[in-house]
Amino acid sequence: MEISCHRISGGRASGPALTSREPISFLGTVDPETGKVVDPKHQLFGRDVCGKVLIFPGGKGSTVGSYVIYQLKKRGVAPAAMINVRSEPIVAVGAIISGIPLVDGVSEEILATKDGTIITVDADREEIRVCQQ
Repeated sequence: MEISCHRISGGRASGPALTSREPISFLGTVDPETGKVVDPKHQLFGRDVCGKVLIFPGGKGSTVGSYVIYQLKKRGVAPAAMINVRSEPIVAVGAIISGIPLVDGVSEEILATKDGTIITVDADREEIRVCQQ
């Protein structure tokens, strides 16, 4: 299945989906050293974002979150790509400075994607490909 989207940060990447119906504040939610979700109140607590196509409604919280995304990339524990229903500046800046493909402008139905589903994000072509399992 192919889904049209809007490019925020260019590039192409594939990986298993990791989906959250909750927004993510990278500062305090994701450990920039390990890529693990460390906020016990978050739906993804204990999960690892490394190499995943991280699907979530959008970001929230401190502008330092952009730098946390950058730290994840520099340490090799960043998501392969990110998909938002509606991106906001914190996640957008983090993705752009880190070279992580980021798209938005998709239906909230994307939030029903099962974890582990293989997703390809081609931000340059403004296309998401979902491999049926």
